[in-house]
Parts: sequence; structure tokens; C-alpha cells
Amino acid sequence: MRIGIDLGGTKIEGIVLRNDGEIIHKLRVPTRGEYYEVILDDLAALIQSLQARLKDHLSVGIGTPGCLSTNGEMKNCNAIELNGKRLLEDIEIKLGYEVRIENDANCFALSEACYGAAQNARSVFGVIVGTGCGGGIVIDKKLVTGPNSISGEWGHNCMPANARAMISGDRECYCGRINCIETLLSGRGLSMSYFDATGEQLSAVEIAERAEKGFKPAQACLEIYADQLAHCLATVINMIDPEVIVLGGGLSNIASLYKRVPALLRPHVFNDQVHTRIVPPTFGDASGAIGAACLWEH
Repeated sequence: MRIGIDLGGTKIEGIVLRNDGEIIHKLRVPTRGEYYEVILDDLAALIQSLQARLKDHLSVGIGTPGCLSTNGEMKNCNAIELNGKRLLEDIEIKLGYEVRIENDANCFALSEACYGAAQNARSVFGVIVGTGCGGGIVIDKKLVTGPNSISGEWGHNCMPANARAMISGDRECYCGRINCIETLLSGRGLSMSYFDATGEQLSAVEIAERAEKGFKPAQACLEIYADQLAHCLATVINMIDPEVIVLGGGLSNIASLYKRVPALLRPHVFNDQVHTRIVPPTFGDASGAIGAACLWEH
């Protein structure tokens, strides 16, 4: 058994995961305030509570919004109070033993590759399309990482030119760059596209709901979004050629994407056929904690 923690902007969730993939304990607490020291204390207390329920000491993995820099500090966190902090070092001091930390998108990919929608595939790309736009690469049930700790960060590549042509005006990303894929495919990106087309401000959820009810402007917006997603995923397929792409995050709940995107991929993939499967996730909100537990091989 292993402990997995999903450290999010609104909640900290911890689980005890058996090697067969069954969750036998789960705890969830709100992420309190904007102070790093409070978050650190709550994180340690939750882990200690899970350890206390068990006879044996378990390995602990933590999924975070962002990743560890080579200098030991957190970077690229949209939970900005974590940026620049030595989270791994600090939590290990509090607990007194080794812990592993990874980006939450990597944890999502790992959970789906080990126990979820892509468990029978050798190569997997896990995609987050929600508040942000991240990703993770898993080969043979092992996370692919690199010297810069940014493997799978497709959301901060520049959007393909054909996808760029479908929007009006440049879009500034929180990372400081212009026209990142995240500004197109995140929930905020979809809302901006709808506003550009209609002049009406709606959330991604509201757009999807209207499309379900047959509202033509919403349906047209989602059709364009599916085409943009296909353009962007084609660059991933051309680069790493995964067997399966698993979509996660809030926009992965849009059922029409799983029919439309595969049909739109073909003109942009460098092959006469596209064999990569695009599938919905198995675990949803639980993916982060499950994937964090998978940072320790069973």
C-alpha cells in the first residue's frame, strides 16, 4: 500500500492505495488561506492522520500544481503561494522521511496509465483541459521526466498557426508569453472564444450545457474548439506517437469531443491513418491522489 496526496488550490485530498488499485482510506480537508506555513502544516497533519490508521509505515507521494525546479524550489504553480518555496525539503523535515513530489498533470497521466482508461497501453499522454492546460507522458507505467522537469507541458507551446487563425487577436498567458495553447484550450480560452463570436460572457460549463440543448452558437463554438484541440493534439502525436491520449480536467466532460476530435486529427497527423485512441478518464477528481501514490512503484 502507498499514500497519495493531491495538493490543490481548494482542497488537500489524501488516500491509501492498495497495489490492486483499490482505495481503502480517504481524507479531504480544505486548503486554508494563502499562507505557505498553514498549507504545510495541514499537509503534514493529513499525511500523519493516514499513517496513524495503518500498522505499517507507507511511502508517500504528493501531486502539486507546478513542479520542483533543479534548485529545490517550486515553480510554475498557479497556486502562487507555493512558488519559490522548498516544499519537498520542508515536508520531509516535518515528517522525518523521504517523500516524492510531482506535477498534478503528471500524476493524472500516471493514474490513468497504471489503473485507469489507459492501463492496457504501453504509451500514454495524459491531457488536462480545465482551469489550465497541462500534460504528462507515461511509457511502460513509468513517468517520463527530463532535466528541466517540464515533460508533457504542451500547454505552453505556441498554438499551431491554423488554430491561431480561428481566433481574433492575441491572447496573453499567465506565464508571460502570447498565444500559448492554454489560452486557447483551457476553460477560460473557450469562454474567450465564445465571447469573441457572440459578445456574450459564459463559462465553459454553460457553453457545453447550451450546446447540449441545441443552442446553435454554442454548438458552433464547440465545433471550432474540437478542431483547435485536434490541431494541438496532432503535434503531440507527431512527436511522441502515444497509443492512448486520456483527456482530463473539466472540459474532458464534453462528450462530443470523443467523437469529433478523432475525426478531425487525420489532416494534421503525419501518417495515412491515426491509430491513437482518445478516451475519457476513469477517475476524475481522484486521479491526482492515485497518480501521486503511483510515484512509488508497487
